[in-house]
This record gives sequence, structure tokens and C-alpha cells, in this order.
Amino acid sequence: MDGKKLYHGAAYYPELWDEKVIEEDIRYMKEAGINVIRIGEFAWAKMESIQDQINIDFFVQVIKRFHDEGIETIMCTPTPTPPIWISHDHPERMYVDSEGNTMSHGARQHICTNHPFFRERSLMIVEAIAKAVGKLPGVIGWQIDNEFKCHVSECMCQTCKELWHLWLKEKYKTIDQLNEAWGTEIWSEAYLEFEQVPQPVKTPFLHNASLITAYRQFSREKIVEFLESQVNIIREYSKAPITHNTGRSFDLDNELLFANLDFASFDAYPDSSQYTALLLQYDLFRTMKKGKPFWVMETSTSHNGYLAGHQKNHPTGFLEAEAVSGYAQGAQGFSYWLWRQQRTGCELSHGAVLSAWGKPTVGFKRVMDVSAAIKKMEPMMEETIPLQAEVAITFSDRARSFFLTEPLEGLNYNSLLQNWYDTVLDTGIHRDLIMEGGDLKGYKLLMTPYVPYLSDALRKKGEEFAKQGGIWIVGPMTGYRTEEHTVHRNAALGDLEKTAGVESLYWYPISQTNSVGKAFGTQAPLGHWATVFDPETSNATVIGTVRGGESDGSAFITEKVIGNGKIIMIGAEPIGDKGKLMLSRLIHHYAAETGVQVKTITSNGTIVIPRIAKDGRYRLECAVNMDGKGGVVTVQQIGKDALTGKTILPGQLSLEPYEYRFIKYDI
Repeated sequence: MDGKKLYHGAAYYPELWDEKVIEEDIRYMKEAGINVIRIGEFAWAKMESIQDQINIDFFVQVIKRFHDEGIETIMCTPTPTPPIWISHDHPERMYVDSEGNTMSHGARQHICTNHPFFRERSLMIVEAIAKAVGKLPGVIGWQIDNEFKCHVSECMCQTCKELWHLWLKEKYKTIDQLNEAWGTEIWSEAYLEFEQVPQPVKTPFLHNASLITAYRQFSREKIVEFLESQVNIIREYSKAPITHNTGRSFDLDNELLFANLDFASFDAYPDSSQYTALLLQYDLFRTMKKGKPFWVMETSTSHNGYLAGHQKNHPTGFLEAEAVSGYAQGAQGFSYWLWRQQRTGCELSHGAVLSAWGKPTVGFKRVMDVSAAIKKMEPMMEETIPLQAEVAITFSDRARSFFLTEPLEGLNYNSLLQNWYDTVLDTGIHRDLIMEGGDLKGYKLLMTPYVPYLSDALRKKGEEFAKQGGIWIVGPMTGYRTEEHTVHRNAALGDLEKTAGVESLYWYPISQTNSVGKAFGTQAPLGHWATVFDPETSNATVIGTVRGGESDGSAFITEKVIGNGKIIMIGAEPIGDKGKLMLSRLIHHYAAETGVQVKTITSNGTIVIPRIAKDGRYRLECAVNMDGKGGVVTVQQIGKDALTGKTILPGQLSLEPYEYRFIKYDI
């Protein structure tokens, strides 16, 4: 994969079309500026329609043909859609949901990925593909499967039950240790042997939280095992880098998933009002494989759609803003789903570049606009790299698992984190999202909100970060559960309380209790579940105080000096517009205290993405209006328009709806 090149691509399904259509598609792709296709992820039946009769020749010829036309290929493994001979008359191989429903053949992800026969056949087809195309010059990368756990979550089949028991034995060693860890003396749940531990299938009330969360982790580890079995085979036959096209709403542990992959990629289908969700993913996947470009592997040219509904159409300019901001944030590839509208199946109404009858769609001109933007920005992207952020926000798929098991007030981890991210975004401070195991080098401010189980490793890393001069903001809703999804025995927040110098009074739902928080010269209602602290016995300075309600006079924000830095505890969530103002002031306050420099002043809906020349000679800022309303950027020093060469003076720089500008500053 050429590190100097920006890729502009589309998912393509040559197995669905005849020779005349493929020829037509190549012509239109070259006109639209498409230089890479992604193929093969749903084509197992084309490759092996009858068991043991494997033939990859069609795809070999497609790859060679497109390469001859200057269009390269990301090859996918076809394991999300096994052919009928694997599933027909074999219900034991199928996915089973938590209510005991066995899936039928059709669509995708209907097989249990843990079933031994499926695993065996999967590795056979992957090896055949890798042997056939692994060394072809047109193959620049690999994608394993497609959107793991997009349509399904934890499988409850007999195969998974047996593997679950083996997983428990390896983790807990003895049944007594499992019983102790989960507290199974409650409701006479205690087990005498591992084989008695149920899967979290439908039950009259609810399973033990420890069991549910453990099964989620088991499922996530098994899908990574499946992925890595494919990766190991491909690496025997190909040197091209490997990825998986993930999504934040899928039931995965992305930190585990990407540990042994070569680059990160994700699928995103925002409508134009959801641009901050897109920006969050850019800030996350930029750090997933730090120092390596990421890919937007799927996005829509105009709208998405399937039999049950569709999204609104993109306004003119949004797709270009989406692509430009992605490349500026560190993407190397930006790819559409899909090239040619499907004429059969269940996604007939999904947007595409070409219609099923071979004419440009409403998205075609937008794709050409993106191609034109790429030509303008590619030299700048080659000379520069994304600037290291000084502020980081912890992202945790394990935290999402805990909220899935115990949503409390119906809380959703992704929504909670999105609201927090939006507040940080509005401050204009450049930020990264990093996984729990992420490296903290170069950061000055770390925020860890909504992590119910705070591991000892992350707690100690945060403590050391503070000792070295950083400020660690912990919470809200962080640290109130153990690894086993139980309640701490020593304090509401366990060992975190000693680290942060606080003593909890209560942990309770503070919503609708008329409790108001006062801090940073403002006040706001408090919501969700809260840990409030005793201001008399806590060994920390009270920064925020509760007024009214059942915990009047208690502390909800504290500050403790530790080494050369500080640990800030936020025990309760300030909510609403006033809450956002309070959090914004808190973030500005501690960012200033740590000397955060990389920040900009813009109107809401407009962003600035900082980059730096590889040789350090200059800084490049990409300003983009994302909300389609136009915006203003405050330029604080003399710069130069990197596209026109014109001088840009300090002051307010106006942007039209979805307009972008590249500003170059000498260092």
C-alpha cells in the first residue's frame, strides 16, 4: 500500500454483473477518480458453489484487469456469507439468539463462527484465496470478513456452550473460584461444576450480572480468535497489510480486534446532522494503530437504505466535507458502499455511485467533487502528518459491555461518550480518543468518563500520568463496578477512592432529585447515577458542591495534587445546556493549567484539523465547515492559503457552507 497516495474507492461486486457491465464500470470509475475497489466479501458461493470445488480464477482475472486500468484492490475474505451447502439441513451450525431462535440461511452472519466445521471450511477458502491472489501486484490490502457482529451479538448454540465452559475453566481454574468471583451464593445460583454454568439465554427474570458480562467478553474473544486464524494464513502468502471494517455499535472489543491487524478501518453512515459522530470516529481510529493511516472503508455517496427504511439524502457539499476532514485527520482511504446499485437482495434502496441500469446517480457528481479535492490536497497530505493532540479521551468497548448488561436509566455508552466528545469538540481543543491500553506519551490532559470497571492497570497508569505532571479527569460514572461486574466491598469506587483522595457518601440515581451542582462560577442540574463525596473526610479539595436534594452539601467534583499533576474526580454528571457550560469551563480550566496549546476558536459546526510538516518546517491547518451553515475561524497569526498562496491576516476567516480551507503557518 503506497504510503504517499490517497485512495478513493468503492465496494464492488463483479460476481453480480456480466462482462459488458464490468467494462462499463471500469470506464465510469476512471472518470470518477476511483483508484481502488474492495471485492470478495460476499462471494463464497461464487468461489465454492459446491463443497471442495474451489475456483478463484474469476477474481484473479478481475484483479489483474482492474490493475491494468490503474485501479487496485483490497481483497476480502468471504466468511460472512457461507454458501447453502454449509447451512442446509445443519441447524447445529447456525447462530442461535438469546431467546433460543435458530437463524436460517440468508442475508449474512447466520452461521455460528465458532462451529468447528465452519471454522475448518473458512480457513480452507481463505487459504485458497491467499494462494491465488496473495502475490498479485494489484492487491494492496486485505479485509477480514465484513462487519463482525453487526447483525448478531452473542451466540447461544451448543458449540458456544461447550466453548464457554472451556473458557470459564481456563479463566477461573476451579468452580469455587468462579462462585466466589461472581457471588453465586445469591439466589442459590452456586455451581458444582463448570458444565452447569448456563449461557445467558432467556430466563424468568435476569441472569447474574457477572455471568452476562463474562459471556459478552467470551464472545468478543472468540471472534478475535476467528479473525486471527485468517490473518495467520494470509500472512503466509501475502505481504499486503490486513484490516477489518469495524463499527462502534457492533458487539466487539476493538482494542483486542486490532491488536494483530496492520491498519484500522471502519464503516460510517452519518447523515449530515450526525457529523460529530463521524469526527469522533476519525479521532478514535487515528490512534487505533498509532502512526499508521486509517481507512473509511464504507460510507454512502448520498443516503443509505434497505427494505425497512432509509436515511435522508446528503445535501450538496457534505460528502466532500466528510472526505476532506477524513483525509486531513489521517485517513489514507475513503471508500463508498457501493459502486453500482444492487438490483436484487435487501438493500435495493441504498445509495450508490452508479444506478443498477448503469447511469450516474445523485451521488456521482459528489464523488467527482471528492476526486477533485483529493488532487488539490494530496501533495499537502504527503508532506504533513496529523499533529499529536495534547488532550486524550479514554474509549472503552469493555465499558460499553458493562452498560449493555446494566444500562441503569437506559443509558447508552456510545451516546454518553458522544455527548462528552461534543463538549470537548466545542472547546476547539485538539483531541484524540485512545483505548484503555493506549500510550499516554505526549498528552497533558486525560479524561476517562463512563468506565464502570476501571482496571488496576488503567488506574495505575492514570496515577503515574498525574505524577509526571498530567491532569487526569476521572468520571462521571467511572469506577463503580469490579472486573466481575460486582459491587466493590471496600468503597463505592474501590481503590480509585484512595488514589483520588475521596471518600464516597452515596452512590445513587441523582436524576430528578432537585440536586444542583455548583462549580466554575455556574450551576447545573445533576443527572444519571452519581457518587457524591464527603467533603469533611476526603483528602482532596472540593471544586464542585451539591445543593438541594438528598445529598445537599456533599462534593461532586474534587481535585487532588499528586506528584507534579492532579487527579480530578467528577462524581455526578452536570446535564442540559447549563451542564455543558460547566463541563466546558472545567475542560478549559484544566487544559490551561496544563499548558495545552493546540486549540482554535471557531463557530459551532466548523472545525480546524492541525497537521505538521514531516520536516517540522511549517504547520498546516484544515478548516472545514461541517454543519452546512457556514462558519467562522479566528486566525491568530499571519498565514498563507496553501492552495492559492494568498496571505491570510489575523482575524476572522469566513467559510461558506461545507467550504474548506488549508492554512499554512511557518514555524
